[in-house]
Amino acid sequence: MGPGLWLCQQAPRCGDKIYNPLEQCCNDDTILPLNRTNLCGPNCTFWPCFELCCPESFDPKKYVVKLKVLGVKSRCYSSPISGDCASRKMFSHLERY
Repeated sequence: MGPGLWLCQQAPRCGDKIYNPLEQCCNDDTILPLNRTNLCGPNCTFWPCFELCCPESFDPKKYVVKLKVLGVKSRCYSSPISGDCASRKMFSHLERY
């Protein structure tokens, strides 16, 4: 055996790229930082690493945010609800709490 790094586990991949799961996630074959937020509908934010933005089944003009389930391919119809966009406050990453 020569010198070098021996990995105990295979590094996580996103498509053909390796990423650090402590800082990033793989979302639709795109590597994103864990703190990335996106718009869900016209005035609601969600974290694509941890949540899904889903149209409400009875009113497609309204949106609901659902949790991604670790270890499975999360889908809008089967994931648990995190919150509806009507009750979520849209915020800027510059705000401090």
